[in-house]
Amino acid sequence: MSAPLPEPFGITVAETGPTVLTARVAGELDYNSGDELVDTVSELLARPGPAGVPWQDLRLDFAELTRLDSMGLPALLMIRRRTGAARVGLHLDNRPGFLDRMLTVTHTYDHLTEPPARGQDAEAAEADAH
Repeated sequence: MSAPLPEPFGITVAETGPTVLTARVAGELDYNSGDELVDTVSELLARPGPAGVPWQDLRLDFAELTRLDSMGLPALLMIRRRTGAARVGLHLDNRPGFLDRMLTVTHTYDHLTEPPARGQDAEAAEADAH
């Protein structure tokens, strides 16, 4: 009997409010898919919202995430950096237990789930410019 095939990675994006984007992440977030997620989020952040209004929040919905490996975590950290530089709030919704465990063990839980303190957005943007 062979092992089941991994769930294919997928991202579904929806505008869930006038200033809110939601990206539903499904399948495995790993070495092969991390760049795709970062690239998709970067493209979303680069375009204005409806009627030219800037995005205020990005919600990543992980209800259908089936696996996260050690290469998926840097993708989330890069997304946090990019949303901070763009002054967009990042929300990790419907996190499965394995995602919370990874964030806790790596001491990144607070960094990825709490809003940045005032002034950190400008610092992140300046660091990205160098």
